[in-house]
Amino acid sequence: MIRFDNVTKRYPDGTLAVEDLSFEVAQGELVTLVGPSGCGKTTTLKMVNRLEEPTAGRILVDGEDIAAVEPVRLRLRIGYVIQQAGLFPHRTVLENTATVPHLLGWPKKRQRERARELLDLVGLDPSEYGDRFPDQLSGGQRQRVGVARALAADPPVLLMDEPFGAVDPVVRERLQEEFLRLHSTLDKTVLFVTHDIEEAVRLGARMAVFGDHRIEQLDTPAKVLGAPANDRVADFVGADRGLKRLSVTPVERSDLERPPVVHLQDRLDKADERMRTAAARWAVVLDDADELHGWVSAPAVHAACEGGGGDLGTVREHARRMEAWLRLGSTLKHAFSTMLQYDAGWVAVLDDADRFIGVLTPAGLHEALRRSVDADERQVPRTEAAACGVPDA
Repeated sequence: MIRFDNVTKRYPDGTLAVEDLSFEVAQGELVTLVGPSGCGKTTTLKMVNRLEEPTAGRILVDGEDIAAVEPVRLRLRIGYVIQQAGLFPHRTVLENTATVPHLLGWPKKRQRERARELLDLVGLDPSEYGDRFPDQLSGGQRQRVGVARALAADPPVLLMDEPFGAVDPVVRERLQEEFLRLHSTLDKTVLFVTHDIEEAVRLGARMAVFGDHRIEQLDTPAKVLGAPANDRVADFVGADRGLKRLSVTPVERSDLERPPVVHLQDRLDKADERMRTAAARWAVVLDDADELHGWVSAPAVHAACEGGGGDLGTVREHARRMEAWLRLGSTLKHAFSTMLQYDAGWVAVLDDADRFIGVLTPAGLHEALRRSVDADERQVPRTEAAACGVPDA
């Protein structure tokens, strides 16, 4: 969808912005551009919609050399989102969102319908926010309007320049989540500039790490973190890149342990027998619908059975609720955060139908991370690395 062929940008005073840049972005792909200030990432972005003109080389969008396309016409076909949204202060939210359809001459009714549709898509109720002005919105809300405006004419390409950089960390994380949800439903090719390595890792299917005016490495976030191409990349992603890698490594079935499982209505002596047979110190407890309820302690059950006499009752009287859970495919970072949040020695893992499938322990999390790193170093699928085993550290 986007292709750079030996692109160089040098300003009249001799300042070099980018040098001999060649890479491609596939249709529907989200590529993050990350690097230190002055490395050329924003200039690279601006050359795609001809806010900057290359000195040498060419840029193609959907197979067409953009040098042959009139700049205004080109920009109307490309969504553009900048830091602090850049909304027109004298226009309402609906009017701001409909900016490009208005410039394209759409009928007013269609403009408003499209604006309302997009505001709803980015999580802003048009009946509540449509008639407000930008200064009546929070920073996060303004950024949502900026994204809606960029999508209004349904452009195939979206350029985003530090779009979430001016909001606080909590709002920023929510905006990132919302944008990932949007991207999963919209077939948009996205170039996303950020100075934040964590944001680049979280959002990009691939990330381009810039050095001095050129790309030092273009690969998946997992590959960049696991096998930096050179010392410059390693220094930029940081010595804690192993921790950052938690953000891009999903929890898989092979990472899970399967402890004993009992139900709330099970007799206590049967649950005791099951845990003794498995030599387990606890068991996962499911309710009558086979959904996660919590856990039960083996020592507590053993003690109740030994001193309970005749009717021991059921697991229900001894079960504890369990809030530490996540879904299969969640990141190891999410798993680790959940363990810390609930001070839990393990987290339950559910499938998309809310069925319990196993637990992830700290040891399992560590092994999952080691297998992921080993797979990238040897350039084999992670499942094969798991099958072959991971050498001891």
